[in-house]
Amino acid sequence: MFNTPTGYAQASLFNADKFVSGQDTLNYRFLFPDYNTLRELPLVVFLHGSGERGNDNNAQLKWGVMNFATSEQMKMHSAFVVAPQCPTGVSWANFLFDEISGSIQMQDSPTKPMELLFQLVQQLIRDYPVDTDRIYITGLSMGGLGAFDAMARYPDLFAASVPVCGGGDPSTAPLIKHIPIWIFHGAEDTSVDPKYSVDMLQALIGAGAYPGLTYYPEVGHFSWIAAYSDPLMMEWLFRQRKE
Repeated sequence: MFNTPTGYAQASLFNADKFVSGQDTLNYRFLFPDYNTLRELPLVVFLHGSGERGNDNNAQLKWGVMNFATSEQMKMHSAFVVAPQCPTGVSWANFLFDEISGSIQMQDSPTKPMELLFQLVQQLIRDYPVDTDRIYITGLSMGGLGAFDAMARYPDLFAASVPVCGGGDPSTAPLIKHIPIWIFHGAEDTSVDPKYSVDMLQALIGAGAYPGLTYYPEVGHFSWIAAYSDPLMMEWLFRQRKE
C-alpha cells in the first residue's frame, strides 16, 4: 500500500493500537505529532470509507489521512490524528436509505463502531493534552456519512467537520447548525449520490447555518484526493474552535 519511502515514513508515524470495551474492540492508528506536552493540541478524527474496513489496522491509512502527516502540514498545524478502522460488515453511520425518495433517515441507536469511537475519543481526551475546543471530524464516502452521523449524535463534541462525498439526515440540521461544516463532493459521483450532500447543505442553510460546499465538476467518487490536498481547507479547519 505504501510503496514509496515517504509513504512508509508517514505510515510509521501512526502508532497502531486498539480500544477495548467489554467484548468489543476497535482498532485504530494514532498520530502523536510532538513530544511537547506543555501545549494542548487539536484532535482530528478521521473516518475511512467502506473499502478500508477490516481488522488489519492498516487499510484505513490508504486515503486522505496521510495528508495530515506530511512535514509541511505537521509544521503548520500540529495535531493529534486518530484513524479508527471499522470492522467488515458494519458501518460508521446508522442510516436508513429510501431509494424511492432518495432520502436518508438516521436511526435512533449508533452503530457499535460509532459507539466505540465516541468512547475512544473520551479516552484520548483523558490520556493526552487534547484541546477540547478544537476537536474536528472528517471522513470520506462511508466516513463522510459517518461524520454527519457523529455530529448529530454528539453535537457538543466537535468544533468543525469536513464530510467528503457523504451525506446525512436533513432533519438533523437544527442539531448541528452551530458546527462549522465544509462539504466536498464530486459532481459525477456514481457511488454516493451528490444529492445527499446538496440536501444537507440546503437543510443547514434552512436551519440558519453557513456551511460551505465544494462541488467538483468532472470528478467522480474520488473527490477526497482534491479535498484533502486543498491548503485552504486545511487552513479553514484548524482555525475553527468552539464558541
